Amino acid sequence: MRRRVWGTAVVLALLSAAVTVPATTATAESSAVSEASALPSAAAQKRPLPLERLFDNTAVSDDARPAEADFDGSGRSLSAQDLTAAGWTPGRSLTVQGARLAWPRRAAGEPDNVRADGQSVRVGGRGDALAFLVAGTGGGRGDAGARRCRDHERAEARRVEHGRGPGTDWSAPEAEQCAAASGTGVVRYANGSRSSYRLTASDWRGGPLATKAVALPHINTPGGQLAEKARLYVVTVPLVQGREVASVELPRNPDLHVFALSVRADSRGWTGSWAASTSGYTAVGPWTDRTLRLVVHTSAGGPRVRIRLDNTFAASPVRIGGATVAVQASGARPRGAPVPLSFGGAAGTEIPAGAQAFSDPLAFDVPADANLLVSFHLPGMVTAAPVHSLAVQTSYVSTPGDHAGDGAPDAYTSTITNWPLLTGVDVGGGPGSVVLLGDSITDGEKSTRDTNRRWPDVLAARLRNQSVVPRYGVLNHGISANRVVSDRYTGDGVSTDTGGVSALHRLDRDVLAQTSARTVVVFQGVNDVRWGASAEQVVAGLREIADRARGRGLRVLAATIAPCEGEARCTAVVDAQRVAVNRWIRSSGAVFDGVLDFDAVLRDPERPARILPAYDSGDHLHPGDAGLAALAESVDLKLL
Repeated sequence: MRRRVWGTAVVLALLSAAVTVPATTATAESSAVSEASALPSAAAQKRPLPLERLFDNTAVSDDARPAEADFDGSGRSLSAQDLTAAGWTPGRSLTVQGARLAWPRRAAGEPDNVRADGQSVRVGGRGDALAFLVAGTGGGRGDAGARRCRDHERAEARRVEHGRGPGTDWSAPEAEQCAAASGTGVVRYANGSRSSYRLTASDWRGGPLATKAVALPHINTPGGQLAEKARLYVVTVPLVQGREVASVELPRNPDLHVFALSVRADSRGWTGSWAASTSGYTAVGPWTDRTLRLVVHTSAGGPRVRIRLDNTFAASPVRIGGATVAVQASGARPRGAPVPLSFGGAAGTEIPAGAQAFSDPLAFDVPADANLLVSFHLPGMVTAAPVHSLAVQTSYVSTPGDHAGDGAPDAYTSTITNWPLLTGVDVGGGPGSVVLLGDSITDGEKSTRDTNRRWPDVLAARLRNQSVVPRYGVLNHGISANRVVSDRYTGDGVSTDTGGVSALHRLDRDVLAQTSARTVVVFQGVNDVRWGASAEQVVAGLREIADRARGRGLRVLAATIAPCEGEARCTAVVDAQRVAVNRWIRSSGAVFDGVLDFDAVLRDPERPARILPAYDSGDHLHPGDAGLAALAESVDLKLL
């Protein structure tokens, strides 16, 4: 076995990812998926049982009877009332990262989870991943350790906020404690083959908020309720594509608690046409009985459509009264009557905190390279919502009432320039999607509003107008101010910061769970070095992104960091770090499947540390329309 070398960013990722796969582990995972695993354990010989038949621990208590549960061996438990307030009620179906899971149909005080000890669980289906609803206990070694994990997370946030970059005083063993509980299990397939997987469950008290599925405001104890966040996580691990799962053997680690698991169905038959990352959770409106009409631009077309709404980072459910889709004529005016969407056969849906909702497939001819109007009614009061902040697109808010079906624009009297709740539009058929993971340059900062001149838009046009490679959909997952190795937004609570959680923390949601993702292009790092991260930290983060994505079968391309001399934070010291990252990217060999030299495209040959004036938007950090087009035109489509 190769000796494991711990880079600072990898240690940070262990601290803060719901599932973290170092390079050595990712390689083992990847090979395990393609080969038969080793000798079976004794537990694997037992007859598989449904997970609920194996429940042996009680995590949830009623606030009035906290002694009826003991999640962590110290008498602490989750609050049933907090779960209900979040929409996580017994038996409730939850969709997270594209996987459908069910919160246990158990009353407070009844066994509701399994302490992993090699149990064989009956699970069926074909898909691209196994999804686990989990939490770890014992991470950080009790109260003092949990406080230390949380204190360190806050200290890292303050360090980065003051421009000092991630710290280096956190050892690998300490990071592993905060990562909580992990172990190796086995998937058995109907054809007799099997594969191994590595599962890590972050700690329910000290784990990262950035990757949690839901955070609850209290912890119950026999001595009273604590005003301390409790976390639950959804973690996915890869499956062998196309094989029918028969059973799953859990790892052996009693601190790893499993509440639910399922096979995440792959998204065959769909192509992602438009997407946006949730960049934060901000105050909105407030909106009561209002309809949002959001304008989004398609990359690929198809004969069917479905939308995805995400209640990411939220603490409470959001109610969707009804939704429609239409092609835009102009402004808030549709071309023809908007067509109603449905959710599980119903006109509307309620999305629990941290969950998402896909609309039912709808026969609707979606044109490529067109603006759609996606309208949805919010019947209740909404004071905060998950948003993508930098839309570079005007959308609309109505006067009171359900105006989703309106064929006229008259009710839409207000405008917004962000995208609340809506995170995806998929079309039927097609070859799949390319995901662009980036920061403000990918997000479209300084491109002309309402004209769709972001470099992902220009790349999509190139793909549509050629026949050398498949005409992939292009999914823009750029977030303005985003970083590779550290969070701007903590991942919990209402905040004005919409720089998102780090690329490492959002990789599962924004890349691995995206509809029919085939290739990911990573174009990030400038914000890390501008705010104090070292080249070594950025390199370690990029390497981890590549390892995790390739472990799921995606092609991974890396783009070099663009120059920014003249911008206030782009000092000579910062530029030296940028150049060092780029040197590594260009010489990274087999780490990536290809390199896009965006630095070479944008730089001024006379002064390589700055953007060529013809491409500079004027702030010396972001290219304007011409520079963005040059990036897209430089991409060798065969690399995709």
